[in-house]
Amino acid sequence: MIYGYARVSTDGQSVDAQAHQLAAAGCEKVFREVASGAQTDRAQLRRLLDSLDAGDVVTVTRLDRLARSTRDLLNTLATISTKGAAFRSLGDAWADTTTPHGRLMLTVLGGLAEFERELIRSRTSEGRERAKARGVKLGRRPKLTAHQQQEAKARRAQGETAAGIARLFNVHPSTISRLTP
Repeated sequence: MIYGYARVSTDGQSVDAQAHQLAAAGCEKVFREVASGAQTDRAQLRRLLDSLDAGDVVTVTRLDRLARSTRDLLNTLATISTKGAAFRSLGDAWADTTTPHGRLMLTVLGGLAEFERELIRSRTSEGRERAKARGVKLGRRPKLTAHQQQEAKARRAQGETAAGIARLFNVHPSTISRLTP
């Protein structure tokens, strides 16, 4: 089945022109949506993706109707591909996974996006290591000060329950249980 997806960003716009183009291109069912492209969780797009079967084709008038960012586009295309379906953009001839050339272009774009993710991961890891070397303490701040931790440990050693101590310091009992004696 050939599905269409028509989206506009604001209520003042109409999806009718897109729907007519998609119907003329052979779409048997058109999902219409009024939502910002910045939203990644769009109800009609989710319904469209959920209804896909192997051999189906998702068609849009332009790529920006499907996604605003490259990452969002590639994630959506990966979902379509996982379902065994194909993708086609009427306004962007190179974005057509029903042809070998279109699959090649999207594979190259996918490879570039993966490369970018690896670079980001590497830079983040290096930045973390530099911060640790400077003595920056990473992670969440402790709920209890050093003095409060000492007090809680002393109370625990005297036999008070973790729950009782936790109520005293307004923390969860597991916070008290994790303190080493």
